[in-house]
Amino acid sequence: MRKNFNDLNHQQVYPDDGIIELNNIPTHTITDETPEEFLCCSSLKEVFRKKDHEHDEQKGPAELVSFLELFRFTTRTEVFYMIIGTIAALAHGAAFPLMLLVFGNLTDIFTDRTFDLCKVNLTQYEQFCPPGVELTPDNFLNEIIKCNVTGVNGTGSPDFLGKIREQSIWLTIMGCATIVLGYFQVSFWSIACERQTRRLRETFFRSILSKEIAYFDINKTGQLSTRLTEDVNKVHDGTGDKLGSALQFFAAFLTGLILGFTRGWKLTLVILSVSPLLFASAVVLTRITATMTSQELKSYAKAGAVAEEVLSSIRTVFSYNGAAYESKRYEEHLRSAKLSGIRKGGLNGILMGIVWLLIFCVYALGFWYGGKLVREENFSIGGILIVFFSLVTAMFGLGQAAPHLQSVAQARGAAYTLWNIIDTPSKISIDGKNGIQKEDLIGDIKFTNVHFAYPSRIDVPVLNGLSFTAQRGQTTALVGSSGCGKSTCIQLLQRFYDPIDGSVEIDDIQVNQYNLSWLREHIGVVSQEPILFQTTIKENILFGKTNATQDEIVTAAKMANAHDFIKELPDKYDTLVGERGAQLSGGQKQRIAIARALVRNPRILLLDEATSALDRESESIVQEALDRASKGRTTIVIAHRLSTIVNASKIIVLDKGSVIEEGNHKTLMNARSVYYGLVEAQNLRMKNNDQKELENDEGDEISIDNELNRSVLISDHNKSCHNKSIEEDQINQKGDQIDESQETVALLKQEDYSSDHYSGRSPFFAVLRMNSPEWFYIILACLACICNGGVQPIFGIILSKVIAVFEECDPHIQEKRILIYVLFFIGIGLITLFTMFLQSFLFAISGETLTQRLRAKIFQTLLRQEITYFDRPENNTGALCTRLATEASDVQGATGIRIGTMLQNISNLGVGIILAFIYSWSLTLIMLAFVPFMIIAGFLQMYLLTGFTTKDKKVLENAGKITVESISNIRTVAQLTKEKHFGDEYCKILDVCFKNSIRRAHIFGLLFGFTDAIMFFAMAALFSFGAWRVEQGAMTFENVMLILNCILFGAMAVGQTSSMAPDYSKAISSSKNILILFQRVPKIDNCSNTGKILENFDGEIDLKDLEFYYPNRREVQVLKNFNLTIQPHKQIALVGSSGCGKSTIIQLLEHFYDPTGGQISALDTENERIVQEALDEASKGRTTIVIAHRLSTIQNSDRICVVRRGHIVESGKHDELLARKGYYYRLAQAKK
Repeated sequence: MRKNFNDLNHQQVYPDDGIIELNNIPTHTITDETPEEFLCCSSLKEVFRKKDHEHDEQKGPAELVSFLELFRFTTRTEVFYMIIGTIAALAHGAAFPLMLLVFGNLTDIFTDRTFDLCKVNLTQYEQFCPPGVELTPDNFLNEIIKCNVTGVNGTGSPDFLGKIREQSIWLTIMGCATIVLGYFQVSFWSIACERQTRRLRETFFRSILSKEIAYFDINKTGQLSTRLTEDVNKVHDGTGDKLGSALQFFAAFLTGLILGFTRGWKLTLVILSVSPLLFASAVVLTRITATMTSQELKSYAKAGAVAEEVLSSIRTVFSYNGAAYESKRYEEHLRSAKLSGIRKGGLNGILMGIVWLLIFCVYALGFWYGGKLVREENFSIGGILIVFFSLVTAMFGLGQAAPHLQSVAQARGAAYTLWNIIDTPSKISIDGKNGIQKEDLIGDIKFTNVHFAYPSRIDVPVLNGLSFTAQRGQTTALVGSSGCGKSTCIQLLQRFYDPIDGSVEIDDIQVNQYNLSWLREHIGVVSQEPILFQTTIKENILFGKTNATQDEIVTAAKMANAHDFIKELPDKYDTLVGERGAQLSGGQKQRIAIARALVRNPRILLLDEATSALDRESESIVQEALDRASKGRTTIVIAHRLSTIVNASKIIVLDKGSVIEEGNHKTLMNARSVYYGLVEAQNLRMKNNDQKELENDEGDEISIDNELNRSVLISDHNKSCHNKSIEEDQINQKGDQIDESQETVALLKQEDYSSDHYSGRSPFFAVLRMNSPEWFYIILACLACICNGGVQPIFGIILSKVIAVFEECDPHIQEKRILIYVLFFIGIGLITLFTMFLQSFLFAISGETLTQRLRAKIFQTLLRQEITYFDRPENNTGALCTRLATEASDVQGATGIRIGTMLQNISNLGVGIILAFIYSWSLTLIMLAFVPFMIIAGFLQMYLLTGFTTKDKKVLENAGKITVESISNIRTVAQLTKEKHFGDEYCKILDVCFKNSIRRAHIFGLLFGFTDAIMFFAMAALFSFGAWRVEQGAMTFENVMLILNCILFGAMAVGQTSSMAPDYSKAISSSKNILILFQRVPKIDNCSNTGKILENFDGEIDLKDLEFYYPNRREVQVLKNFNLTIQPHKQIALVGSSGCGKSTIIQLLEHFYDPTGGQISALDTENERIVQEALDEASKGRTTIVIAHRLSTIQNSDRICVVRRGHIVESGKHDELLARKGYYYRLAQAKK
């Protein structure tokens, strides 16, 4: 039943995007379009494709702000937090290199027991040993106790355990300090970041609202909303605790470097010879990441603009079967973002692999040269280890800082765009108190030789030397064909634009000299397509005057003929109108908009086809109210219905931006020129005898008019039906019947929302199953991660063996063994290079593909939902766009490389534990006793953060609703001077999110510090127990070092995994929301291909005993016992008062609700005639239903049905109904 999408031009689908002339669209023959494309014509695709690319920026190197510019929104308080956080981060980072001093001392304590044995003459003790015992330097301390020798024991040092105990105490103290430092580092940097981000969001949003209207003509509002969501999040990530972590690792790098130079400058210089390569790799990695991220964000911004455009016009998209085409348009931008992400992943993998290869080369070079120093310059093994591991820690810190520096680089790239938008000054600014504010504004208006062209189409002149005046107390009407400049005059008066030449004056003062906010507060505007905001009727009227009393609101509503239908609504003035007033009919919306303009009692009243959506009865009453309201103020009316301006003081006829006729109705009619022709085109055909009777009998005409007015007033007050009105018999029902009805309504609402809960298990892994087509890549990447993780414990074994080599007495054997292990280090580095590239590149393919697939499917699933889904307050355009932009990204944040890192860490810990058990199960158990604490800390982070994330998501969706609603309706916001109001509302929501973030910062600061400190406690326990086991002769120092290295690397991996808790908590929350949407079964599937397809479709329609309630207003019956049969190839017209159910019938036929119908009513007379002729021609051979307020457009209908209160009260042809002189006749006379 729905219309073909190729029957509509782009302006009709998306009227906010600018005008595209139907004649300018190239025509092509549709030859090979598939049913899945819903018959979208190629010419329309060309228009859309042109619009998608007209603002594309040329690709090039990403622009970045400087590092310090990231903190342009800091105050002294944030500086204080950052200073404390920085001190804590630097001290925290220095803790690990300083711990190496203790580690070196411990190594010397152990090696001192055996190192001097190489010089001992062992043969002198052999005579005291029993048979079978052979003494060597390796087993001397363990075997000598079996010999009958006095003065020699197994300790090698009289205070061995005491020295170990002293160093272990230092490790414990450093662990406690790490808890405190970790808390201050994370919490203070997070608090400073949240405060800055809140201020950035506020500043950016207020900056957008303060831009001149021309800015929005050039920049898509959808992209601006996306910037506020995604780009600000990038800045947030790069200026918070991740920056603190970068400082921590930088401190580790710097401290390690200082330790290396102070304890062994020769070895330090040799090892640092590799550092330039490491530094160059980090720089290249940062730049590539920033460039690719910038390109990715641009693509997502364009996709977000498409999503907002479609979702805000969802009814029209459904009406023309455009869902499939819009999905393709959305996916085009997703593909571009996917390719950028994959390229970024591959390059990152190569560069990170190179970094790790260089680190392993440092190990090889360091131990080779360190062995030489031990042999030739009597360096102690402890000193070598301190220097070496200090520098390795420095290099490792630099490598660990790289991912966090990536976040900083992404923040700098995102900030560049945000700062440009913020710093772009508004050419017409509403901010400030400058400008004239007259105590008594008279309202005399004068246009003098005004020339104007819209900035977005500067080569198309709109006004050409326009000059006219409008006096206070007079009504001035502007008429003319579309594009002649009528609406432009109103926009210039509100100073949406400044003229190119000439002047626009109010009270002999140019408009640009007034205080802009003050001026707009004295102007009341009712637009042709009124915009209501998603709040109550009362709040919408209060937008006209914030401090209006309830009596003033009611008075304004009565003047606009809105009070009667409002008081019959269930919640009366507290009724929510829905997004853009979707819960009200077009006429009801326009009456509220009129009340909103009248409540401020403006000095100047601008009416741009203010009664276009009203039926004839309401139009007569409202027009009379407007005529009364015009007294004592300057009124400018743009009218297509010329009957509404008959009483205007002055009528100005415009053509091509110039005045061609001027005068009142009588003089212009007598002139029989352009205006006369426009009036005649709108006259109804009347029978000659009826026309003569009405024209010749003035007294009868007055009598009829008076009778009509009384009839209209009585009817509208007592009987007028509205979309949401309550029948009298419902009000008079008994109490128990009302209770039963309310219970039924509650059950029906509960049924509507029953699908909004996820009942399955493991939502995160359920979403991951959507990645199944990429399982080959995922399996290969996982194998690479497992291999990469397993390499680390093997590296620990080799490292232990290298350290043990220095106990070798023979220098030649020592040198030979070191060379062998050096080759092992290089081999491990090459393996790591290959596996790092594979896991990064392959997971980038799977992760980016999953993100694209999720975004596309979410968008497609949204386009399948019935209109009722979009009528819910929580599913407004802003909230849906926010979810579309963030939820898929949240899932990706815990997939791909994150899964790879988790597998790598599990492999690391698993292989390390196995190897450690092989060498010493008892010491391994001591180390493993600390692992549960790390796991519990990570679990607590994830559990707590999931709760915070869920709260934040809901809060940010509400914020997204405000941003999208205000930015997409910026003209209405500017008209009402409500920029500050929406900015304040946005800030209130941000305050809630900010408080949650502060609480979260304290909790995660403690957990972060505790997780890091466990390593210090574990080392203290390991060396204490290990020393005791060595003392007992149960193991060697090599075993202690091997277990330390195997478990230590695994423990560090666990700590890294727990730091990903925020990403996984977001992913779980978002996965649940995504699955709820995917599992939702729409009552009316807008993309379903099921159902009958008739080969011969004649178009016969039969409605029998039809009754209808709106799903969100089940307590209000709209249609009751409605019967209508429409024969094939007939044109049927439905007429009646506003809200009586006409549009409801069309909505039921199309399976959704479209409150914005009747676009022909919005055309001027000249275009109306052209379009009406085209529609009459198109109606031949098909069944046509027309809803009309202008009766002149339905005179040729085969049958006209007059609908009132959900019933057909009259039906017949035009002439027949006029002859009856019933309800239709009265409507015709109201037009006359």
